[in-house]
Amino acid sequence: MPTHHASSSYAEVRSALLNHKEIALLDVREEHPHAQAHPLFAANFPLSRIEVDAYTKLPRKSVPIVVLDAGEGYAERAADKLLELGYKQVSVLSGGISGWQAAGGELFRDVNVPSKAFGELVEAQRHTPSLSADEVQFLIERNADILIVDARRYDEYQTMSIPTATNVPGAELLLRISSLVTGPNTLVIVNCAGRTRSIIGTQSLVNACIPNPVAALRNGTIGWTLAGLNLDHNQSRRFGEVSSDNRKIASESARRVADCAGVQRINFDSLGNWFLRIDRSIYFFDVRTSEEYEAGHLPGFRHVAGGQLVQETEMVVPVRGARIVLADNDGVRANMSASWLAQMGWEVYVLDGATAEDFKETGNPKNLMPPPPAASSVSAQELEHLIKTEKSVAIIDLNSSINYHRGHIPGAWFALRSQLDDAISRIPAADHYVLTCANGLIASYAVAELSLCVGKPVYLLEGGNAAWEKAGFELEIGGGKQASPPIDRYRRPYEGTDNPREAMQGYLDWEFGLIEQLSRDGTHGFRVL
Repeated sequence: MPTHHASSSYAEVRSALLNHKEIALLDVREEHPHAQAHPLFAANFPLSRIEVDAYTKLPRKSVPIVVLDAGEGYAERAADKLLELGYKQVSVLSGGISGWQAAGGELFRDVNVPSKAFGELVEAQRHTPSLSADEVQFLIERNADILIVDARRYDEYQTMSIPTATNVPGAELLLRISSLVTGPNTLVIVNCAGRTRSIIGTQSLVNACIPNPVAALRNGTIGWTLAGLNLDHNQSRRFGEVSSDNRKIASESARRVADCAGVQRINFDSLGNWFLRIDRSIYFFDVRTSEEYEAGHLPGFRHVAGGQLVQETEMVVPVRGARIVLADNDGVRANMSASWLAQMGWEVYVLDGATAEDFKETGNPKNLMPPPPAASSVSAQELEHLIKTEKSVAIIDLNSSINYHRGHIPGAWFALRSQLDDAISRIPAADHYVLTCANGLIASYAVAELSLCVGKPVYLLEGGNAAWEKAGFELEIGGGKQASPPIDRYRRPYEGTDNPREAMQGYLDWEFGLIEQLSRDGTHGFRVL
């Protein structure tokens, strides 16, 4: 019999948002349908990954959680999972997406919408300086005294970049910029793929009152492409070391900006008590580079680069109204990132008083997860033998669609865990079923689910595709066999180099319309400095 779940109305969710109460509004569909329409603060939290993500992203078991879908039944299944994991206040949004809209709620498309809408608000209210693609190209051609900095992740920068640009991810800008310019008259031009990170990066430098003139590249690499200009690819220009004097100046500037934004402080000596609190959802983030984090970080702090934290806040902090604590070892990255989060309505603190000796943990800590159910398993060698000797073996890969395309066990079917029932109907019946994924983790939680679907023995590939490859067996590259649609990933209009011009222009038009949508929605709580 289906479980009867508590429900929450649009009015109840809206009231919680307006009153800054903790609430996790979780869209448990895959990323592509989520990107088509969702409430402003609905975090994408796919049913397929709940066991993997819940304990890290929902740190307080008593936090109010409202799950939603578009009527597919995922919300009810997600509610069951969350209750099994020990969460106490789980409800289903009344009517799902259509119920939200029918009650007068605004629906947004794309991903990371709160941050992108906030960026548009910043530009509108602060009149963030910008230059067109043609204006920047003119300066490049004349060897003007300019510095173009790409504020995205390094992998994004390598895919495509503005000619001569150096990669300096957003939270690093204030710290690194003085070491990259030739002098105080160098014009600093900040770009990203679209608009948000170039606006936030430019305004960060303006807010910090650096001596150089600063401008955003209007509409980023999209605007560059639409202007008919050529992009570079596979570039490797990155920021270098920073002098102690420049670090000190940047730290003082960042502190002033954070104080102006209302960022709060916590002393290192008080930190231990906060880890023990059960009355608040508290996230602890180290916002430096991944290399610095792995070399030594504070116990209990997870790594999220500051620029990405501001750009993708709801992906790592799905509890709206939660408390966020940021740390670094120089007072620049944490304070600048916190200054933006505070303006976005978050209760954010910067940790003061930590010494170099306190950054004593190395590597990347493992996410806390529930133990997977007991399951029969096979090794890579046993699977290879089974494939050779048995005609009736179905290998089902629950990897992401992108990683499946990059490499999968020959003959394996791609399937979404959330759609296993439907996927099985597309896979020829077999005597043996083997579940795999990148490392066996998600597959380990799905063995029992698949067993119920097929009524036949189901085995887990120990170590997943990584173990198969490590054993010396080849992977097959390409689309392979699709038992589920590849909707786990939403293709951003600014990603890659082969997007249609209409899609890129449509994305820019959508961003321009976000301020009006924010006004209609009315729950954002943003306050621009």
